[in-house]
Amino acid sequence: MTPEPHSPAGTYDPTTAPPPGCPAHGIGPGGLRRLYGPGAEDLGAVYEELRATHGTVAPAMLHDDVPIWVVLGHSENMHMVRAPSHFSRDTRLWGPMQDGTVKPDHPMMPHLAWQPLCSHAEGDEHLRLRGAVNGAISTINHRGIRRHINRATQHLVNKFCEKGSADLVSQFAERLPMMVMCEIFGMPDEYNDRLVHAARDLPKGTETAIESNAYIMDVLTRLTVRRRAAPEDDFTSHLINHPAKLTDEEVSQHLRLILIVAYESTANLLANVLRVVLTDPRFRAQLNGGQMTVPQAVEQSMWDEPPFSAVLGYFAKQDTELGGQHIRKGDGLLMGIAPGNVDPRVRPDTKANMQGNRSHLAFSGGPHECPGQDIGRAIADVGVDALLTRLPDAELACDEDDLQWQETISNRHLVDLPVKFAPKPQQDVMERPSHPVPSQRPSNWQVSTPLPQAAPPEPVVSAPTPEPVPEPVVRLGAWQRLLRWWRGD
Repeated sequence: MTPEPHSPAGTYDPTTAPPPGCPAHGIGPGGLRRLYGPGAEDLGAVYEELRATHGTVAPAMLHDDVPIWVVLGHSENMHMVRAPSHFSRDTRLWGPMQDGTVKPDHPMMPHLAWQPLCSHAEGDEHLRLRGAVNGAISTINHRGIRRHINRATQHLVNKFCEKGSADLVSQFAERLPMMVMCEIFGMPDEYNDRLVHAARDLPKGTETAIESNAYIMDVLTRLTVRRRAAPEDDFTSHLINHPAKLTDEEVSQHLRLILIVAYESTANLLANVLRVVLTDPRFRAQLNGGQMTVPQAVEQSMWDEPPFSAVLGYFAKQDTELGGQHIRKGDGLLMGIAPGNVDPRVRPDTKANMQGNRSHLAFSGGPHECPGQDIGRAIADVGVDALLTRLPDAELACDEDDLQWQETISNRHLVDLPVKFAPKPQQDVMERPSHPVPSQRPSNWQVSTPLPQAAPPEPVVSAPTPEPVPEPVVRLGAWQRLLRWWRGD
């Protein structure tokens, strides 16, 4: 990014920097706003400052004062992700990467290093790799996964229900997604504390991120080798056996991509939904009173506190214009999910209820839209329902103002969420439902509804005639209703 009015990187004199605590401390060379360091502790406020100054697309700086455009507008973000002829996710196109401005030890290198993944590919190669991922995802048994999510939730709750207190981040939100993903991948025995900690550590760019990455890749590489030799009915085997014929390296790298993105986003989503339920009496009353279902609550959370607040990055393939700004070939752009979700043009009142509206940016869009978003929704829907049903009297065990957050450019997540409740007895995790569990929820399902094991059979949609409806019509009607529910109609 080389906007003419600003001084080029490299002219910054540290001796002229404002002292710590000064409001101008977040200003870099040429007057560009830094998205890191002192002055950037609250990126939400920084984004609004940029919006007020520059509009829907603003110049800013990443770590090491590398220039970047921040896309703040909802429609501008959607245009960028849906215009592959103008914007690519191939980091090799980025000017600062080509000229060496971005060094190999750059703090954001885990997000910037190019890899042979569908998320970085274009054209035929993107179709090949993304086709394999989509094909493997299509084989997932959603009915079985929802049952597994419920059992995994019961297992986790059993570990702290008798104590009467828990931290719903470390003891629940950070563990349930990993248990589910290990089941989907076909490696339930690999689930352990180290895998959870490594998956949480890897995206942060910490000193131990490289070690965490090595551990995760070792687990996934061994899994790939096992499934190549002896396929089973799991995601990994279907990815290996897809007609796209991915190599072992491509398989293991895509497994890592899916595992980390699915884990991090769903862990944050679970924590965010539970936080709102515990801290907003109106929100909880709507759930318990039937005005809002858990799936609707999940969608509301993805508007207000998306699991990923930004995606780095997109890169201009040619000179173009976006949001009134001249974008040059090779410029980098940050997809602003959180600021785009509060764009005043689409949400003039950020307190307004967004029920039934799935046009948030939480799952991106265009060719690189999140392929596993339905699994993330299922984990949040079933997990939150099962937890609140087991612990209906759960209350926040601290003042809301005492909750702490960790924020990076990529996301903002709760450090902990302490709760207290009357001690509860453990439940039999292995108990199976007495009848098949529907793969999705009926449209009038609420928090106060019993757990899936005791859910009543889904009502049959009848034709507008007093005579019984033939069986084929019943199946068609139920499927149509299922699709309408799943799409949020």
